[in-house]
Amino acid sequence: MLSLSLTLSNHVPPLTLLSHQRRILNLRCGSSQLFHQLLRTKLVSNSSSSSPGVVAVSSSSQSAVPELEDEDQFDDELRRMLALVPEEIRRRLEEHPEVSELIEVVLDLGRKPLARFPSGDFIISDEAVRVKDLEFAVSQVGEFTNDNRAGISRTLHRISAIRNRKGEIIGLTCRVGRSVRGSANLLRDLVQDGNSLLLIGPPGVGKTTMIREVARMLGNDYEKRVMIVDTSNEIGGDGDIPHPGIGNARRMQVPNSDIQHKVLIEAVENHMPQVIVIDEIGTKLEAIAASTIAERGIQLVATAHGATIENLIKNPSLDLLVGGVQSVTLGDEEATRRGGTKTVLERKGPPTFTCGAEIVSKTEVRVHRSLEATVDAVLAGRLPKVEIRKMNSDGVEVIMEKKEPIMDVTTLDKKHEEETLDLSKVNKDETISEVLPAKENTEAESSEHETPMYLYVYGIAESTVLQAIKTLEMEIAVEITDNISEAEALLALQSKIRKNPRIKSLATSHGIPVYVTKTSSGIQVAKALGALLTDYEDGLGEFGSDDRQKLSEKMDALEEARLAIERIVIPKKESVDLLPRPRKIVSFQGNLVRKYNLRSERLWRGDEVYLRILPYGMDDDKDEEEEELEEENEGELEEFGCVTDESNGLPYGIDRLPLLPD
Repeated sequence: MLSLSLTLSNHVPPLTLLSHQRRILNLRCGSSQLFHQLLRTKLVSNSSSSSPGVVAVSSSSQSAVPELEDEDQFDDELRRMLALVPEEIRRRLEEHPEVSELIEVVLDLGRKPLARFPSGDFIISDEAVRVKDLEFAVSQVGEFTNDNRAGISRTLHRISAIRNRKGEIIGLTCRVGRSVRGSANLLRDLVQDGNSLLLIGPPGVGKTTMIREVARMLGNDYEKRVMIVDTSNEIGGDGDIPHPGIGNARRMQVPNSDIQHKVLIEAVENHMPQVIVIDEIGTKLEAIAASTIAERGIQLVATAHGATIENLIKNPSLDLLVGGVQSVTLGDEEATRRGGTKTVLERKGPPTFTCGAEIVSKTEVRVHRSLEATVDAVLAGRLPKVEIRKMNSDGVEVIMEKKEPIMDVTTLDKKHEEETLDLSKVNKDETISEVLPAKENTEAESSEHETPMYLYVYGIAESTVLQAIKTLEMEIAVEITDNISEAEALLALQSKIRKNPRIKSLATSHGIPVYVTKTSSGIQVAKALGALLTDYEDGLGEFGSDDRQKLSEKMDALEEARLAIERIVIPKKESVDLLPRPRKIVSFQGNLVRKYNLRSERLWRGDEVYLRILPYGMDDDKDEEEEELEEENEGELEEFGCVTDESNGLPYGIDRLPLLPD
């Protein structure tokens, strides 16, 4: 057999030799197919046991290795396409060692003919293409439609024309079409349960080949009624009889690409399909038609041009496929709860498709199992969950979970414009720091931060904080949490936290230090994070000294008393009970109450003492010990600016509203 192959190779072109070698290989290996199947099963089990965190899945009873539907038939189809070119060009192509991997042939008037292979471009001839060469090729194919595409009957090849201003053809792109069995095994689990699937990828990556195999899989393996709406006869081939590569699926041709959306509705209304397969959704009308079909309970499988899901979100013609995008203005409370701006981007409705797949190559896809969750994450500036699926040479599907790199959310929200953070200008002194009592750490933490510091963010967009953390290279040292009880520090916007004293009180009760920024710009956030991490490292996890803690506790108590007086006691004439405090701090609060010409009384709850502020006109009974303590602390209260000789004319005789230091 070997000598026969060597003899043939000296006299027969590679295309013919390839067909002979395949027949010889089938004869020699027919008895060992069972052995190879067992070997492949063994590889699957070994891969799954030796690689932790990686799941190896074989693709059912069929071979997971992509292979041509029928090699002999493909050789015949390839010869039919090569027959379009002149004799000398055809001979040079047949002699090329990679002829079976040919991608396309380019014929441009007045230029050298070009062949494209996976290894690169190949100049077929030194002679330029002539008008009669193009006329000969055009005579061998079907009629060109309004999209300047044609084909060869009962093949999957696509012939695209370039015309001049007079409408004459001056260039041809002859792309080779292949039906590859097993090319969609990476997506089998997504479509077998009836989920609608959207395939996304740039031109030439293999979308049409994969969607053709999905149609065959659904029609043959799962016995569903599949209808293909074939825009340019790429899925089912040219001619009235569809290519056998689509299996039992039926095919509706589209006479004009401008009415594809009407053909989609016609396919549903007239032929009762369970699955509709669409190639290249490219207009808003087609997206609307696909959405209408999905609402009728029909499984959809379609392709669209784009590298990632984000490309569809930003495409106004196709964003309906992922639910649509709209700008929403939030109320003050909701904006505060979300910790971002009042104007945000949100998904308008449910996506047309259940899941999506970004095609990286013929053997690798990125799968989004929940397209709805992915779109919401992208619009919110979070990291969407994605599965990377690869098929190796042994036919093993390797599935592993991965998170997308952080996206540039500044393109989605104009308010957060791209900022260049000058780290040399990050100065701790320019950041307002309110340091409250810290938690007692029972475990020593090294300065290397083996465990990250958990940060709770309030009033600042999470995407801005993440970008600042990335710029400062603090990804390992700092981690954002949504649970304030497990946070070790709180970063807040000054204006937001002043409007919601409950957040500060909650931080106090948990012993969490609070760091405040004046604005939500990236530079200010980076400064605050730098100051926060410096304090954390200097104190080995303990923020601030005892003096700073005592000062902060006084400030917090006085702020609580002032807000209670100005918002409840004076306007509503109601009494207010303050939080329990140490006796000395309660005395500070009592002195502040007296500056408003109001009265207060001290009450006990177990071992804890707290202050009750009384409206004007109500008396309290105060013992001599309390009066002496308040007189002693009155001088300290003056340090906070609460005593002055200037009067602002308030009816309660207070000199002026106390201004607490920031």
